[in-house]
Amino acid sequence: MTSSSAPQDPTPEAAKAAKAPKDPWDLPDVSGLVVGVLGGTGEQGRGLAHRFARAGQKVIIGSRSADRARDAAAELGHGVEGADNAETARRSDVVIVAVPWDGHAKTLESLREELAGKLVVDCVNPLGFDKKGAYALKPEEGSAAEQAAALLPDSRVTAAFHHLSAVLLQDTSLDEIDTDVMVLGEERADVEVVQALAGRIAGMRGVFAGRLRNAHQVESLVANLISVNRRYKAHAGLRVTDI
Repeated sequence: MTSSSAPQDPTPEAAKAAKAPKDPWDLPDVSGLVVGVLGGTGEQGRGLAHRFARAGQKVIIGSRSADRARDAAAELGHGVEGADNAETARRSDVVIVAVPWDGHAKTLESLREELAGKLVVDCVNPLGFDKKGAYALKPEEGSAAEQAAALLPDSRVTAAFHHLSAVLLQDTSLDEIDTDVMVLGEERADVEVVQALAGRIAGMRGVFAGRLRNAHQVESLVANLISVNRRYKAHAGLRVTDI
């Protein structure tokens, strides 16, 4: 006789539901997160700050000079605040690194304590320029993102927002920017937060593009886009098809 307390076999419908993979477009609600932008007074940083703030995200822009950051924040409006880099890192849930490549390592080293436990999004592109145009540099660690991960062992480092035109980001007449954002990282939960943040900007979509070991080719592709832009007088972006 079968005991009434014995576990029952699941129905076929329940078994199928239990095995169903997670919907890759089922992303978290990130509307309440504070986004900090290191290098927020530069062209790319200002553009990202503008777009996130315009989407309703709380944004703090950081700079080595707090006064410079506050002046830039006042120009951006939309509730953006300015502070020095250390305060920006401390007060933010997600910190975007948009500093120049030549100051990348020094900036992160100086903020290791403030960035501990934070979700860090590196969007720096190591590039060189000569008479032939832009070309990719390869850091000793493999990429800017991998350098960040090595310098910030207590942070959760991801990579994203490399291929966005600063001109389009700052263009207040554009309601949408038609592009995808390739997101890389080691932990699915962290990547999905960044994907969701990308999706907060009208017209954008965050797409998982691999682990940090694949960041070099994503960063390097910017050199190709610069060549495209120069030839066609454009502000090219990327779309990933069939997903």
